[in-house]
Amino acid sequence: MKPAARPRLTEAQVLAMIAALPLAPGKGTDKLFLVGIRGYYRDTMGKPGANDRGIYDDALCIVAPGVHFSTWNGNTDPSRYRDGAGTGAGKGMAVLKPGLWRAHRFGLHKGQYRALIQIGGAVTVTRDGNPPYDDTGYFGINIHKGGYNTTSSEGCQTIHPDQWPAFIATVDKLAKQLGVVTVPYALVEA
Repeated sequence: MKPAARPRLTEAQVLAMIAALPLAPGKGTDKLFLVGIRGYYRDTMGKPGANDRGIYDDALCIVAPGVHFSTWNGNTDPSRYRDGAGTGAGKGMAVLKPGLWRAHRFGLHKGQYRALIQIGGAVTVTRDGNPPYDDTGYFGINIHKGGYNTTSSEGCQTIHPDQWPAFIATVDKLAKQLGVVTVPYALVEA
């Protein structure tokens, strides 16, 4: 599915959305961060009133207060459902919980291309199951390029493939410019 036009969000609106999180925008280690807004296009893409899986109905923002702000079409949900139980081979599909995650650093996604990979800390996900259940750890919840026919996510945060090269180049350039190693990721619900 072709993504919708880029969101018309402002930096001030995004900063207001994350105000309750333990983030110090523009200071110390928070000179650069990403914000995911789950369900930003909830009522304009997919089923109205639902946060769909498998489509780019979310927004991701690159924020370097006073330096850079941009918005991108993204996906913050897995591509499909998979019920499960426990934490082994039969575990349910992962959905990253809203919050602030200081876990993403540059590396190779599945050894293939530069992305932001979860190597800097644990994250908490809600896994598909009956009932759904929380799980905390290192699961490879990366920020990477999605696909044209699928969002290519088993819990990762993905960017539409047409926008991916510019997205990762922008984050990379800003991280080098600002001396950032771990790129904080704040996920909120629309």
